[in-house]
Amino acid sequence: MSTPSNSQQVDATTDDALGTDDTTALLERLARRDVSAAELREAAIARARAVNPTLNAVAWWVDDASAAGASSDTELPLAGIPTLIKDNEPLTGFTTTEGSWAMPAQPADASSPWVAQFLGLGVSPIAKTTLPEFGLTATTESTRFGATRNPWNIGYSTGGSSGGSAALVAAGVVPMAHANDGGGSIRIPASCCGLVGLKPSRGRTIDMPELDRLPVNLTVQGVVTRSVRDTALYYSLAEQVYRNPTLPEIGMVREPDSKRLRIGLMTHGLRDLPVSAEVVDAVTAAAALCEGLGHYVEVVPLPVEDQFGPDFLRYWAFLSFVLKKGGRRLYGPGFDGTRTEKLTDGLASLFTREAERLPGSLRRLRRFARDREPVFANYDVVLSPVLGHAPAPIGYFGPDVDFRTHLTRLLRYTSFTPMQNVSGSPAISLPLGRSSHGVPIGVQVGAAYGNERTLLSLAYELEDAAPWATRVS
Repeated sequence: MSTPSNSQQVDATTDDALGTDDTTALLERLARRDVSAAELREAAIARARAVNPTLNAVAWWVDDASAAGASSDTELPLAGIPTLIKDNEPLTGFTTTEGSWAMPAQPADASSPWVAQFLGLGVSPIAKTTLPEFGLTATTESTRFGATRNPWNIGYSTGGSSGGSAALVAAGVVPMAHANDGGGSIRIPASCCGLVGLKPSRGRTIDMPELDRLPVNLTVQGVVTRSVRDTALYYSLAEQVYRNPTLPEIGMVREPDSKRLRIGLMTHGLRDLPVSAEVVDAVTAAAALCEGLGHYVEVVPLPVEDQFGPDFLRYWAFLSFVLKKGGRRLYGPGFDGTRTEKLTDGLASLFTREAERLPGSLRRLRRFARDREPVFANYDVVLSPVLGHAPAPIGYFGPDVDFRTHLTRLLRYTSFTPMQNVSGSPAISLPLGRSSHGVPIGVQVGAAYGNERTLLSLAYELEDAAPWATRVS
């Protein structure tokens, strides 16, 4: 893997209405009337337009938030907070590109359920953000939009698939932005861009009901932020609008818990795939930090068998096949399956060769989803890498890379995040490490299904004990 020579950083923060505040602080200033919603939106747009020529994170500009369905009600809990919507969720009046030239150029008649709920909290979207084609890989590079660059070092990837949102939050454009996660797409860009990224339990957030008809529903909706308290705030507010009665309530987590935890430590990936020394160092340093705080840490094996990797890949290929071959039914007659990229085409072709093995893979994945992760019978949380190595250089997972090379690189990079998508359990990426090239390295903490509260409590404690940079530096 070659090292980019360009180490330019991009920091959008300036002496304007947004300052360096997170969402929580901005809401306090709005309540005191030290600043107005209009001033915050104007500042966010100015910042985005200043840095986007370099970061390339905007798919569409949202010039009129009210036309897109945003509310003008100043009593809503997030009223006045500028934000971003990832461009794989419909937003009223905007074409949803999914990062692909294959998608029809047809504006959405209505926002998706999650976007409608997010707008209902009072946020004001300024743009829709980039992603790789159909969110299928762990970078944000596509033939449709080009490469989205990491503000910590523009020679490196933001991760994916929520990389456009992550880039602009990390650069200081907005304090909170939409992200979703079907294989790591909240946690991976959070890791690459130095953010807090909580993948919630399956069913925690509202989503399209069609997803529950999939053989295994992998996807959840959420946000990326710069602080634990902003992440806790979002989930507490979303829960007040949509409460899944089958899950324990999160509530508003404001501080660490006094309970000391039993923590399982994992540093070996699926099928013993290699993990770089600096990632292992970041995770073991986090483990030592936890021990210093009084928690009990013990090395544990991966909670899955070697077959999990091929099973997940086979299902990922099946979903790609469905997107490519069934796109007209899913997205409308304007969908053009001849315009998909090498990775989508390669995965779809892989499925046709592996189709007869899919039933067995689905049985095993469903069993894992049903049984959750037995490791949580003995441990409260599990500490692990998010990725197998530090953020990759731009082009390493680019759309021009041949399929076999791309797939081999991807499997070595992302062996830690898919487990929680299958089991449905929550996991959070925290920016506790830094690579030799100055880009962040996230550490993942996972918990049992429905136990986001424990993750947020521990995240507060780690944030207090080892504060991370909340702006590019």
